[in-house]
Amino acid sequence: VQLQASGGGLVQPGGSLRLSCAASGRVFSSHVIGWFRQAPGKEREFVAAIRWGVRTTYLASSVKGRFTISRNQNTVYLQLNSLKPEDTAVYYCATANSYTMNQNEYRYWGQGTQVTVSS
Repeated sequence: VQLQASGGGLVQPGGSLRLSCAASGRVFSSHVIGWFRQAPGKEREFVAAIRWGVRTTYLASSVKGRFTISRNQNTVYLQLNSLKPEDTAVYYCATANSYTMNQNEYRYWGQGTQVTVSS
């Protein structure tokens, strides 16, 4: 499986961005695509995930009500709304065999896309 993340950029507080994660190769219905982020000087953290087949979604408590995750064909989207400066990070998508927030369980990773929230 190969993943290609895109869509990052510079946005003002309160703004929105949509990140994309294009998947190629064999993605099974039981697989999960997750989004993680890593801010400067901080550990990488779980943001959201979606089951490929049934599209069940999971969101970290810190982004619930602001972020949504969805899938259309071979692309997973992470919609970022009401962005805050603390959302600034490099965002990565990755795939795992089943749902988990543990990044060590994710086998294939995209290259990351920078999101900067600043006025």
